[in-house]
Amino acid sequence: MADLAGVRFLTVAEVAEMMRVSNMTVYRLVHSGELPAVRFGRSFRIPESAVAAVIETTISDVG
Repeated sequence: MADLAGVRFLTVAEVAEMMRVSNMTVYRLVHSGELPAVRFGRSFRIPESAVAAVIETTISDVG
């Protein structure tokens, strides 16, 4: 199992605020597989590093 001590997990609301999109957009990204997430009960937690990777990929696609 990977070492998770240094991993920071964010809520859907936190990710939506960082990306300046709606919560539903974050859920769509998670369900489509574009944004990896871990499910805890009925909620999702997204690794901060995954958010950064998605943002960097999107920026590099545009410019």
